[in-house]
Amino acid sequence: MKIAVIQDWLVAYGGAEKVLEQILKLYPKADLFALYDFIPDNKRDFILNKKVNTSFLQKFPFAEKKYRSYLPLMPLAVEQFDFSKYDVIISVSTAVAKGIITGPDQLHIAYVNSPIRYAWDLSHQYLKEANLTKGPKSWLAKLILHYMRIWDTRTSFGIEKFIGNSKFIARRINKVYRRDAGVVYPPVNIDKFTLHTKKDNYYLTASRMVPYKKMDIIVEAFAGMPDKKLIVIGDGPDFKKIQAKATPNVTMMGYQPDEVLIEYMQKAKAFLFAAEEDFGIVPLEAQACGTPVIAFGKGGALETVENERTGIFFDKQDTFSIKQAVKKFEKNKNFDPYYIRRNAEKFSPERFRSEFKAVVDEEIEKFFSYKSQSSLYDQLDMVSEVVAKRKKSVTLKKEEPEKV
Repeated sequence: MKIAVIQDWLVAYGGAEKVLEQILKLYPKADLFALYDFIPDNKRDFILNKKVNTSFLQKFPFAEKKYRSYLPLMPLAVEQFDFSKYDVIISVSTAVAKGIITGPDQLHIAYVNSPIRYAWDLSHQYLKEANLTKGPKSWLAKLILHYMRIWDTRTSFGIEKFIGNSKFIARRINKVYRRDAGVVYPPVNIDKFTLHTKKDNYYLTASRMVPYKKMDIIVEAFAGMPDKKLIVIGDGPDFKKIQAKATPNVTMMGYQPDEVLIEYMQKAKAFLFAAEEDFGIVPLEAQACGTPVIAFGKGGALETVENERTGIFFDKQDTFSIKQAVKKFEKNKNFDPYYIRRNAEKFSPERFRSEFKAVVDEEIEKFFSYKSQSSLYDQLDMVSEVVAKRKKSVTLKKEEPEKV
């Protein structure tokens, strides 16, 4: 079997890249494709230092910083990849990677982190956050998203097997594409995020500073609780806006290397998580450290956090709900770091590889045995057709009248 793997883009080491890393460990000889590849030479271990086949967008102006700006061209770009020499193609898709063109004799398995968020159920939220609800620019944005929805639906027909990264995403896949999806939870590096049972007197949140992560409401909530200390780790477009809301009890640390993040995560009283995520690896990394999580009770968090055992849920993305959850957390004495750690261990990389390989092996067996049967049936049909023609020819000769 000749195998190819494609991901939307390679610009940083995040959740999708952690999935890709484990898939490449399973299939180290697979060829790798992505629309963009801006991973530095010294950080390419997770892709086994492979050469990446990139699209024409790679050379576009400012692509490294503004790669999302070329969204309208991404469907065209991903369709230019030639996969005709591969038997099996695995796409890891959060946007357009699943939209590749394949033939009837090729097996396409799509691991979906999410259907395109900004094109489907979160489109109105994104338009509001980008201030694109009125005027000519908003019309153009809405037209592009309309086109993306049509394209995205059409490309789903070329996929033999969908795998969602959570039950939440499996429901989204069914809603958008009307296809059933299996579920294989993403991997969490349990060995890197080690257990620490002694906790300090501070709360922690860490994320990229973008609107849907809702980091602003966490900071606002702690601004209203001056007796409680909050550490904020992360950078992004909204950093200055969020920093302006910080009070003396809130420490904005910006971007920090992994070793610093892990140290703070290990010693935090609890980790705050306010986003509605498709899955959410960071809350599990906190649990791997034995740290409970205070999370928005929607999306993937419902599948990774046990309410009042490994964390506390709040039901609305607002400051009041976060304050109430923190109060409830401080009254709860049932959080056992060892139990919290064991919950995270259910999401190990070894478990991901085992489950993912089992699904791929099953699909390969079904698809290619069906192909062989189809080929056999085609040959039998051809033989039957030849036999039928010969019988007809013999019958016609017998029925011809004798010449006088």
